Amino acid sequence: MALRQEDFITPEEYLEIDRASQDVKYEYIDGHMYAMSGGTADHARIAYNMANLLDTHLENGPCRFFQSDVRVRVAEKKYFYPDVTVSCNPEDQQGSIDVVHFPRLIVEVLSSSTEARDRRKKFIAYQACPSVQEYVLVNTQCQMVEVFRRQADEEIWLYRQFRPGQEVELVSVAFTFPTAALYRLTDVPAEEERTDDWV
Repeated sequence: MALRQEDFITPEEYLEIDRASQDVKYEYIDGHMYAMSGGTADHARIAYNMANLLDTHLENGPCRFFQSDVRVRVAEKKYFYPDVTVSCNPEDQQGSIDVVHFPRLIVEVLSSSTEARDRRKKFIAYQACPSVQEYVLVNTQCQMVEVFRRQADEEIWLYRQFRPGQEVELVSVAFTFPTAALYRLTDVPAEEERTDDWV
């Protein structure tokens, strides 16, 4: 769960605090910092699988992937730590950077404590960032991958859902892979378990 710091701070102050922090990473939204908490083993494995798949696919091409240790600036007052990010901009290729400025692909692995924010506030912020072409949400309650893709109109986003046995298509990086590869070595069930809420 993200914890809010009540006092308003500038982006420059945020970066200074976050860079000095040894144990906690902070996201920044409109003057407020939020401490990021840890995830489950399945969450970590899915993020690793996604990064590994992209690493193999991108190889020595013009794009580079980043894991959740690198913050992403999506607006002047918005800095996030997505689970996986891809940038194809040369300005993001330097090995010493700690902020990605031109994300093309954003991947968030969902958890119960962050799903609402990932689906609402963060998605709105990513939509407003002109370099973002695709936003991917990976479910941890069942094997389901949701892809939101910016269309040529720029105001319209296409939605696609991928389930077990299907191939996930990421047009922004010209990459297709089986859903099963994303959930390798996890305990995430193929289908969401039914509860009384469904009755």
